[in-house]
Amino acid sequence: MDFIKALIFGIVEGITEFLPISSTGHLMLVAKIMGLSQTEFLKTFEIVIQFGAILSVIVLYWRSILLNLDIIKRVVIAFLPTAILGLIFYKIIKQYLMKSELVVLWSMFIGGICLIIFELLHKERSDAIEDITSIPISTLIIIGLFQSIAMIPGVSRSAATIIGGLILGLKRKTIVEFSFLLAIPTMLAATVLDLAKNIGAFSISQINFLSAGFIFSFIFALLSVKFLLNFIKGHTFISFGIYRIIVSIGFWLLFF
Repeated sequence: MDFIKALIFGIVEGITEFLPISSTGHLMLVAKIMGLSQTEFLKTFEIVIQFGAILSVIVLYWRSILLNLDIIKRVVIAFLPTAILGLIFYKIIKQYLMKSELVVLWSMFIGGICLIIFELLHKERSDAIEDITSIPISTLIIIGLFQSIAMIPGVSRSAATIIGGLILGLKRKTIVEFSFLLAIPTMLAATVLDLAKNIGAFSISQINFLSAGFIFSFIFALLSVKFLLNFIKGHTFISFGIYRIIVSIGFWLLFF
């Protein structure tokens, strides 16, 4: 790892975190292209810089987060399933799934197909929920379970959450914004848990790399969030599904 690679990782994370294409999957594939093995530092690096992207959401939505108790409650409720399942499966995910590019490729390929099929069949209901504070508790828990699927690298946390919300009757803009907010406790918890377990093993230079990736992730995530909010006004996610399929097949042909 060097500063150039750390910056590239930060840029890739910032761009992909909120798009339905899997930031974790992209980071693992970028590591493969650069010839970096999935060491404990790299796996922690890939998790920690994700919080740089999450910080961009805090900056953009701080009024919703700090001033609206109803939204805070709903974010916490939707986060609980991921928190519980994440604690249960943390070791399996870190030791096995985070090492496998094949898991990422299959997840991206199957996820791309599912995204395309879903968008072709989905029609927004006339009574779709528009206000985040109107989302029922039962719906929040199910959205949280959908998000938990993204513990598998390559699935995409945003894709799983957004599709879950659309299935459950939320408007597209509503679930996209809720997905942004739900990322805050999810990635904060993942970052704190991982750093608590591993920070003592890192050198000063490695911590500097973490900081560089974190900063660039934050900057490019700001741009990515604004892009997605404009994109969904007139487009479905079919193009992202096609992109996932192309990347997974292309990477498979090149490296496997």
